[in-house]
Amino acid sequence: MEDDSQFVVEEVSKIVKDIVEATLSGASYQQDKVNQWSATISEQSLSALSKLKKSFKYVVTCSIMQKTGAGLHTASSCYWDCSTDGTCTVRWENKSMYCIVSVFGLAI
Repeated sequence: MEDDSQFVVEEVSKIVKDIVEATLSGASYQQDKVNQWSATISEQSLSALSKLKKSFKYVVTCSIMQKTGAGLHTASSCYWDCSTDGTCTVRWENKSMYCIVSVFGLAI
């Protein structure tokens, strides 16, 4: 049985993957659509996570990058309660772009 005070990475990851897939599947990188795509993914992820009715504050970041062969390195560090709080990063790609979504869940 899942505890409502736990950040369940598998649950959050599936929600985010489904939203990214629904938003970007079949699309090719287009610079003029990146802002809209990243906003849609972030907002829909937050909305879906809030519907879980868990006592968390969520932070969602979404980066979309054209595949050009360039390197991308990211890092994050958090000071929190490891028994309740958590993070999840979803990496998605197709032939023309990468999408990286990070979710931070902080128990209230």
